[in-house]
Amino acid sequence: MNNDTNVTWHEHRVSRDMREAKNNHKGCVIWFTGLSSSGKSTIANTLDHMLHQSNIQTVVLDGDNVRHGFNADPGMLQDTHGKEFAKRFGLGFSAIDREENIRRIGALAEIFVTTQHV
Repeated sequence: MNNDTNVTWHEHRVSRDMREAKNNHKGCVIWFTGLSSSGKSTIANTLDHMLHQSNIQTVVLDGDNVRHGFNADPGMLQDTHGKEFAKRFGLGFSAIDREENIRRIGALAEIFVTTQHV
């Protein structure tokens, strides 16, 4: 896929089928939604632990943890990267910032679960 910024999707040499055969299970995304402090992280981490004990490969993308790095708010970025950078790339909690937070996490989850660009 090419666009005006010349960004190209690169097919992976290790296919989804190859990963699933190696891991002996199919890949998927389970996304917990709900109000703040409703137990999403607790449930996700409990499930992660249970699946790990069954030798199932997992990754937890906890919303708060993602907000500490990948989707940090402007205040968290300002000290290390400056005000302009923080304003441009930091995500607060406005409706549009929450939408971008979800879009970014979804894109990252897609990379984890599949090697085929949809």
